[in-house]
Amino acid sequence: MNTKLLLIEDDADFGFMLQHYLQLSGYKVDWMQSPAEFSLYENTLPYDLLIIDVMLPIKSGFTLAQEIKERFPEFPFIFLTAKEQKIDKLTGLKIGADDYITKPCDPEELVLRIQNILKRNKKKELTISITLGSYQFFPQRLILSHPSEQFKLTEREAKLLLFLSKRSGSLVTRAEILQEVWGNSDFFNGRSMDVFITRLRKYLKHDVSLQITSSRGVGFTISF
Repeated sequence: MNTKLLLIEDDADFGFMLQHYLQLSGYKVDWMQSPAEFSLYENTLPYDLLIIDVMLPIKSGFTLAQEIKERFPEFPFIFLTAKEQKIDKLTGLKIGADDYITKPCDPEELVLRIQNILKRNKKKELTISITLGSYQFFPQRLILSHPSEQFKLTEREAKLLLFLSKRSGSLVTRAEILQEVWGNSDFFNGRSMDVFITRLRKYLKHDVSLQITSSRGVGFTISF
């Protein structure tokens, strides 16, 4: 399982327990104790789902979730809270939470809710397209479509194009790409990445405004 979760929970004991249980359930889990740490993510979220505690220091989980929704409208998240008041649940759902669970929660129940949300989002993603200049990119269907030609991508080509497109306008380092798309940054994977970049450039040839530029030895930037 390659599913990555981000847990934002300030209670050290509960956060440690929950992270450990979710990891035992097969998920990759990063844990933050303060919403201030979330400011690291400006252009992309390298996760599949967020789990956010409502009662956080500095700013509430509700406020953080609203900020996330402004930048990443379709991103799924679950609220965790010690409160059981109906108004809190309604507030969370109005913000756009996919689910809401009170603490102390049953970890098994949380895992089931996570699985259900991810399944729902997987179905939605099949129809999602990303506009890249004059192209339409369907990541889950592995299709890159232009009015004059359509390309069937490999899974790795689609993953690479999706990763770059999420960071459009920003320099993405070779190390970041290799870790995200290939899983490690050894020499042979680095050579493989250069081949895949060349392929993507050929696919994008129908739109001269759509460019993947390289910073020699550093990384790549996609712009359109």
